[in-house]
Amino acid sequence: MKLLRCIIGRVFATARAVLRDSALAEEVTQEVFLKLYKYFDSRPEPELLRPWLLRVTLNEARNTIRSQNRSMVRDTAYQKTADQAFATRPEYESRQELETARSALDKIKEPMRSCLLLRHQGLSYREIAQTLSLKENYVGSLAARARKEFARTYGKIGVSR
Repeated sequence: MKLLRCIIGRVFATARAVLRDSALAEEVTQEVFLKLYKYFDSRPEPELLRPWLLRVTLNEARNTIRSQNRSMVRDTAYQKTADQAFATRPEYESRQELETARSALDKIKEPMRSCLLLRHQGLSYREIAQTLSLKENYVGSLAARARKEFARTYGKIGVSR
C-alpha cells in the first residue's frame, strides 16, 4: 500500500508539473490507473512499471493539453485579470515570480523540458531514459542543457520585468 501511494504521488506530481492544474492532474492520474487496470495482463515487468506509468502520464497530460487548449487560453486570460484586480502587493509579486519561472520553463523544448522536470522529481537517469524512450547517456546532457536554458531564459525574463 505504501508503494502504491508513492507511485500515485509520482504520477500526480508528473501530471501536475506538465498541466499546472491540480484538478486536471487528478483526472490524468485516474486515467493512468484506469489504463493500468485495463491493460493489467499486458503490463510491463515490475521494474519497468514506474517508467511505464510515467510515460502514460506524460502522454495523457499532453492529450489533455491538446483537448483543453482553447479553454485554457480563456481561463488564463481571466485568471490574470482576476489576479491583478484582487492580489495584494507581496502576494502579487510572488505570483509574478512563479509565472516568470513557468514562462521560462515553457520556452524549453522537449525532451529537455521533460528530462528537467523528471530529474527534479528525483528520477534517476535510467528511469528518465525508460520513461521518455531515450538513451540513458543522452538524458544527462539533455538535463544539463535544460538547466542552462532555464537559467538563461529565466534571467532574460526576470530582467525585462
